[in-house]
Amino acid sequence: MDDLRTSLERIRGQFDREARAAGSSQELENLRVRYLGKKGELTSVLRLMGQLPAEERPAAGQAANETREAIEAALAERVAVVAAQERTLRLSEEKIDITLPGIRRPMGARHPLSKAADEICDVFLGLGYSIAEGPEVELDHYNFEMLNTPAGHPARDTQDTFYISDSVLLRTQTSPVQVRVMESTRPPIRIVCPGRVYRSDTIDATHSAVFHQIEGLAVDKGITMGDLVGSLQLYARRLFGEETKIRLRPHHFPFTEPSAEVDVSCWVCGGKGCRTCKGEGWVEMLGAGMVHPKVLVGCGIDPEVYSGFAFGIGVERTAMARFGIEDLRAMYENDVRFLSQFK
Repeated sequence: MDDLRTSLERIRGQFDREARAAGSSQELENLRVRYLGKKGELTSVLRLMGQLPAEERPAAGQAANETREAIEAALAERVAVVAAQERTLRLSEEKIDITLPGIRRPMGARHPLSKAADEICDVFLGLGYSIAEGPEVELDHYNFEMLNTPAGHPARDTQDTFYISDSVLLRTQTSPVQVRVMESTRPPIRIVCPGRVYRSDTIDATHSAVFHQIEGLAVDKGITMGDLVGSLQLYARRLFGEETKIRLRPHHFPFTEPSAEVDVSCWVCGGKGCRTCKGEGWVEMLGAGMVHPKVLVGCGIDPEVYSGFAFGIGVERTAMARFGIEDLRAMYENDVRFLSQFK
């Protein structure tokens, strides 16, 4: 019994010294396990009780319980003290000095392609158009055949693209979106179709195998070429200045008749001739025309009742003209120095 009391007193004194020296919650947890755990020192001493005479065991048990309670109480008290110290230290280390100057985050800029596309769409949204979108992976049926460009048509050579199979390809224009809308919607129709398109072109300062288009379509009773000219004149003035003029040159597109290439008077020299317009005073910007009757019939629209016009605007070309960009590739290189000019 005396040996047991001596061991309990030794454990109690040793625990008190180590608890006072512990400086963190983790150290105190380690102490709890070492002294009170299943394999702890106090538990090991209590196993000696089985060797005591039966009459000494009650007193030994009482002494052991008193030691356990004293250790638990001392541990709880020390845990509270250390936790308060840790909280005070953490608050001191994590506090914010509101008198320090702030850190100015660098401001980004919207990409010139996004800015140009939004400006174009805004012009036509103001005229009552809505935005329509469609798949970039398209069927040959919609990309060519429904646009009056059957297999073997020479116009396919100028729109060579990337084929996934004989009938599935990456779209060469956003015109398939117009066809899909005309199939599912009855006139009047007024939509713009922005999106990414693909063609097997050699990449240089003015061409890319991946680029962006915004195509427009208006179908209703009594629509004429004059409506098309007025709409494109508004587009040119909004983007390049109120003095800008447009001119139409005869052209051929399989899905419009008549068709035209549309030039914009040079925004640099005002039409007098300069390096930007190569001395001509005009810059080619887009293609347009009246929707071909075969396209209307293919979509279930009677060309004797309805007519319409369509146009296709290159977003890259507009952005280059709008912001004075000389090389199209600069818009795809993700150079922050280039993009920061457009804040």
